Amino acid sequence: MTDDRGELGPGEFYPVVGVGPHPKPWPVGEQYDAELLENGDRRNVLDHYRYWSVEAIVKDLDTKRHPLQIAIENWQHDLNIGSIVRTANAFNVAKVHIVGKRDWNRRGAMVTDKYLHVMHHGDVASFVTWCQESNLPIIAIDNTDNSTRLETAKLPKECVLLFGQEGPGLSEEALNAASAVYEISQYGSTRSMNASAAGAIAMYAWAMQHLN
Repeated sequence: MTDDRGELGPGEFYPVVGVGPHPKPWPVGEQYDAELLENGDRRNVLDHYRYWSVEAIVKDLDTKRHPLQIAIENWQHDLNIGSIVRTANAFNVAKVHIVGKRDWNRRGAMVTDKYLHVMHHGDVASFVTWCQESNLPIIAIDNTDNSTRLETAKLPKECVLLFGQEGPGLSEEALNAASAVYEISQYGSTRSMNASAAGAIAMYAWAMQHLN
């Protein structure tokens, strides 16, 4: 049976979540997973998807994906990548792009990448080429000297929001490829906020403009 809540450290234990074995007679439908019906469904999924197979959930999500896409530069195996992917699942984006190293830190994703379409691009140039061929503008989220405020931005409905690594942010090549660079206004003492938090704020800003 699959559990998608991520890895545990030594001596850590998950509380019991989800639902146990389904009482018989079992519901009938190709979306149901016999193993989950037999043993219970402890995954972090909506009640609507209880006992559904991963393939059936993805198929259903594909009927209502939003036109937003998410891209993340991956050079330092940043833990925040997984958290951004998890948020991308929450907003049911069309695709997630990993730019750079193919292997990325999945722990924060809590296995939500199974329910997304994830593409890999070996470098910024190949990612930019794909976006150009798909007629998708790249919108960078980073606090640079040339950034403008995300709060006042009008975001395209169909676009790719591009995020960088915790600390160094986006590479110069990625920033140069973006049609716009937006920053999230901050009012404290630190120069930057957590990358996964920035991702959630930016996706919500897009949703506030384009989703009812």
